[in-house]
Amino acid sequence: MYRKSKVLLSIGILLVCASLMSATFAQVTMPRLNFRDRELANGLRVLTAEDHSSPTVAIQVFYKVGSKDDPEGRSGFAHLFEHMMFKSTKNMKDEMMDRLTEDVGGFNNASTADDFTNYYEVVPSNYLETLIWAEADRMGSLNVNEKNFKSERDVVKEEFRTRILAPPYGRFFYSIEKNSFTLHPYRRPGIGSIEDLDAATLDNVRSFFETFYRPDNATLIVVGDFDQKQLDGWIDKYFSRVPKPDRPLPRVTVKEPERNGEKRVNEYAPNVPLPAIALSYLTPAVKADDAYALRVAESILSSGESSRLYQSLVYRQQVAQEAFAQADLREDLGLFVLGAIMASDKKPQEAERSLLSELKRMQDEPVTAAELEKAKNQLLTNLIRERETNNGKADALGRAAVLLGDANRVNTDVARLQAVTAADVQRVMTKHFNDRNRVVITYQSDSIKPTQGTSGDVSISNSKIAGAKVIGISKGSEEQRTSK
Repeated sequence: MYRKSKVLLSIGILLVCASLMSATFAQVTMPRLNFRDRELANGLRVLTAEDHSSPTVAIQVFYKVGSKDDPEGRSGFAHLFEHMMFKSTKNMKDEMMDRLTEDVGGFNNASTADDFTNYYEVVPSNYLETLIWAEADRMGSLNVNEKNFKSERDVVKEEFRTRILAPPYGRFFYSIEKNSFTLHPYRRPGIGSIEDLDAATLDNVRSFFETFYRPDNATLIVVGDFDQKQLDGWIDKYFSRVPKPDRPLPRVTVKEPERNGEKRVNEYAPNVPLPAIALSYLTPAVKADDAYALRVAESILSSGESSRLYQSLVYRQQVAQEAFAQADLREDLGLFVLGAIMASDKKPQEAERSLLSELKRMQDEPVTAAELEKAKNQLLTNLIRERETNNGKADALGRAAVLLGDANRVNTDVARLQAVTAADVQRVMTKHFNDRNRVVITYQSDSIKPTQGTSGDVSISNSKIAGAKVIGISKGSEEQRTSK
């Protein structure tokens, strides 16, 4: 009896401690990221933050040009330059950025999003001047010539084949993007299309580079082990040489119209082992007040095996082998997607009913305190982990400045997340998720496609796919350079 009481007491103490730790973590405050913000005469914005905890430095350059800025009929240009920026310049040979980083124990990469493209390097801090020079050099003197254009175009086309055409659900996630927007350039996938890339000329590509890759359309972020005065001198020395072009900076002004009724699309493709379904809803932009409530909702619905969609569709009902939700929030407007890949012998209509049932449950009653705390802790953990490295800090600072329009949100968004309540989650789910704002996309094998296509049916062929951003189960709407 005594031993049993001790065990129960120990368990009780552990549960109380766990509860206190969880509550404490939910209210944690991260150290403020102190940064300097200045602008050069040519328009380059410079954000710098000293951190001497390790002898390394992260350099990032955000260009405010993404796939939404691709010319009409020339999708994939922003993605193409993500690759071309690693080719030769006036003073560097092809792939020299790799030698300047990887050969000294560092790394580099780049990514293309809907609203921006960013390039980054992490190196030992004694190589900082070299990388400042290199970034300025490729901004000001990239060789946009026939050789580099054709070689990187072939790389992007092959990436399209391996990421979109080859995987059984590559076309599925592409179709979500294609069918969720009507007028806004977000309807054009970032990876580009083989047809558009083949139709592009060298003059097209040069014009795109000269229009967008310029100092007054860029933000340079440096975080790590450096002397501020010395760094300022290097930035002035190398980046001030890059002139500000005379041509204007075009911006996307197209507004996506509000949806006024449910739309249904049937997609068919080869190599589809099991059917899939997606429900997409337009939501406010990434900087909107509802953004974090939508992210919390995404986590409650889809993060881990304890999430609502997994427990309902995969574990209990067994209508799906995979169920997901994603809040893909962007500069102009967002897209929230719920979807599932069927279990054997199950039909998309079964999963649709289950997805709508889970959606209605979130609208009818507040999420539980435990669910809310778990979701906020997961998101907070991601923010904290990001701040553990210089590159993570630089990336967070760049996204706050370029995507959110306020660099200081790198310090205030933790409070925004922690302030989300169960009522906020219920409110945004009720406000944005209704029949008028829904697009339903089913994805099935060509083998069951009706001989005579019915109204709303759309087939995806190998030759006509316009490219894709894989926005589904585990990947956001950004393309990262996978080959050079």
